[in-house]
Amino acid sequence: MAQGDDETVPYTRGLHRIAPDVWSWLQPDGSWGWSNAGLIAGADASCLVDTLFDLPLTREMLAAMADVTPGRPITDAVNTHGNGDHCFGNELLAPEVRIHAAPEVAARMHGEAPEVITALLGTRFGPPLDAFAHRCFGSFAFDGITLREPDVPVLADTTLEVGGREVRLLPLGPAHTGGDVAVHVPDAGVLFAGDLLFIGGTPVMWAGPAASWIAACDAMIALGPEVIVPGHGPVTTVEGVLEMRAYLEHVDRQAREAFDAGKTWERAAFEMDLGRFAGLPDAERVVVTTHAAYRHLDPDLPDAGPVRLFELMARWAAERSG
Repeated sequence: MAQGDDETVPYTRGLHRIAPDVWSWLQPDGSWGWSNAGLIAGADASCLVDTLFDLPLTREMLAAMADVTPGRPITDAVNTHGNGDHCFGNELLAPEVRIHAAPEVAARMHGEAPEVITALLGTRFGPPLDAFAHRCFGSFAFDGITLREPDVPVLADTTLEVGGREVRLLPLGPAHTGGDVAVHVPDAGVLFAGDLLFIGGTPVMWAGPAASWIAACDAMIALGPEVIVPGHGPVTTVEGVLEMRAYLEHVDRQAREAFDAGKTWERAAFEMDLGRFAGLPDAERVVVTTHAAYRHLDPDLPDAGPVRLFELMARWAAERSG
């Protein structure tokens, strides 16, 4: 296991009990699209943390949770952010389920809608982007998905009462995206971090700034959780948050130095020395993080757009692999 992993919870696909009446749903290997989720059960109700990237995966997860939910049905759900691998399965929840999320989530869901990803997969861009796009998204079924937006905006720290149990929703973005919400279960010492945390893989900063994400890391650590479920990767502890925080500091420092030296963001990304983080899977995500860092340093810098970012990530990965 990578540094920060909680060795008491095996990193295997499926439902894992991580505390009394709290479960994580894990999906190795944690790379693009292979996200985690969770279930928090009270006396007569449950709260779901995130759905998954497609309908078959979400059905599989909900079926596995069926041993818990008949007597404690899901009454509330949380989308930790708007990337599709955390919300595209929303439509499979019962109509009466209240879905909570940051206000930014609905717009991001539609901006990265299933048909957008399908178009990316169906367009011939040539090497190396074609192979890279299929590596990222080719394992998922995007047909037949109807986007279901969240119902309840999370505008500030919010406490849900779920079957007599306290579940705290903590908006800690912008960081990974423009609207990131962590879910804290105080009586169990459990934190569901969503994509505020990547373990055993490279973080990707679509929004930022890095200072905001680092502050979110500090806020998660201050909660003192005993068990943390990341958005991707194995279950961890605060040590895992500290490790990812160090990565963000490392990349942001180099991006600032490159910006001050007059380098373009593309050059900065391709010349980035990842140091001890170079061996993390999906290291090419530094392209997106560098682009986001530069846009905060220069607000007039245009958005490169998803196709350009994925093209550059594909090139970065191809060059670094030799």
